[in-house]
Amino acid sequence: MGKGCKIIHEDCDPTFGQDRSLPYNTFLIEYTVEGLTKFDVASGAGQVDVFDEYWDKYHSDFVNMTLTEGRVNPKNWNPPKK
Repeated sequence: MGKGCKIIHEDCDPTFGQDRSLPYNTFLIEYTVEGLTKFDVASGAGQVDVFDEYWDKYHSDFVNMTLTEGRVNPKNWNPPKK
């Protein structure tokens, strides 16, 4: 079984997916909530883990999932401070 996923940016601008300082295992997730298109950047042990998490959460409102432009090794990446 997978380890699930971690949401890095929730309800963000889709341009966050072009950030090269993200880990290379991150995905830009597109989904709809009450007719509004929303985007998240999430990472996981594998693409299937991230997909399963979002499919279970949004099912028919899940739209798309694409790999981000991230280039950093996930072990060396430090999340941004809030």
